[in-house]
Amino acid sequence: MNHPSVLATPYRIKNLTLKNRLTMAPLFLGYANPDGTISELLIDHYKQMASSGAAMIVVENVTVNPSGSGSPFTLRADDDRFIAGLATLAETIKAQGALAFAQINHAGRFAFGPQRMAPSAFKTGGVTPHAMTPEDMDKVTRAFADAARRIKAAGFDGLEIHGGTGYLLVQFLSPRTNLRTDEYGGSLENRMRFPLRVVDAVIHAVSHAYPVGYRFLADEWQADGLHVADTAPYAQALARRGIAYLSVMAGTYDAFTRPDYNAAEKQEGFMAHFAGEIKSQAPGTPIIAAGRIQTPATAADLIEQGTTDLIGLARVLLADPLWPRKALGEVSDPIVVCELTCSLCLNRVMSGKPAFCSQWDKATRDAFVQRIGEKRAVK
Repeated sequence: MNHPSVLATPYRIKNLTLKNRLTMAPLFLGYANPDGTISELLIDHYKQMASSGAAMIVVENVTVNPSGSGSPFTLRADDDRFIAGLATLAETIKAQGALAFAQINHAGRFAFGPQRMAPSAFKTGGVTPHAMTPEDMDKVTRAFADAARRIKAAGFDGLEIHGGTGYLLVQFLSPRTNLRTDEYGGSLENRMRFPLRVVDAVIHAVSHAYPVGYRFLADEWQADGLHVADTAPYAQALARRGIAYLSVMAGTYDAFTRPDYNAAEKQEGFMAHFAGEIKSQAPGTPIIAAGRIQTPATAADLIEQGTTDLIGLARVLLADPLWPRKALGEVSDPIVVCELTCSLCLNRVMSGKPAFCSQWDKATRDAFVQRIGEKRAVK
């Protein structure tokens, strides 16, 4: 049994102590109700994730405004009426002994539906979004700040701003998708302006003492897109603002169909080196590495080598909800490994269906498929 001791060591983020180095990275599964409220399915899922032994659970993709929902089954925090359900979710996670974070997001040009907004009129999936006006930017900035206040009011220990996967904040940063000629486009300094404005508004809304992390895109995986030379200065700007951590990833929806990305993502730890590059540029900021980190030995090596401070588990944890306890030596059963050649969970989400894992046993899969037709609202 491999249970490297470094994974069991506590780690400090702002005023919070993580009981070990293992976290759940945000993973969208399409489990929310169609109106953006918390479903019983989602509650049960996060109860299981929080009982996994991971120190911190990050709830995925809570939209700050309906215009930015990436799916009809995306959680929402754009109105006070969503606070009660979010509070139930936060309480569920914390009751299992894990810290509860929630990720807030605006999908921009990847939003669900025809009325989309983005930095520029960059056609996506047959839809051309309208280029955001100054009034739009004011509205979205306020939406991020208001959603952050609701996440805090719901009792989450912290929150994460979604700056990955090619969503709105990345669309402003990227020279591919930001074609503006005003003060929000052109130079890297200008392209950073709106995302940093959002970060400042969120921190102001919840206070500097409240942990605000950031899902950080290190590389767009496109020749004409963002690379570490562009994102390193942005990481440094976030560090100067006292960001609680950077959860580092690479690739966007545009990259997911590229043969080179598809080949790379079948390798264990395929994004981890980006975490190391960003860590070297923002050495005082906690770093989370993710990307098919399959084994405890690999996770421990990444920490011991100084590549990262924390490990983010997403699909790996979906495949085996006891991965952390097994890695820490608390459960002796072998780890159920996420199949490197499988993309069932992603394919189901992309087709608008709730995700499940091909590695689940038949009884679990059958019970899930039967359940997803049930009404799932939390009262």
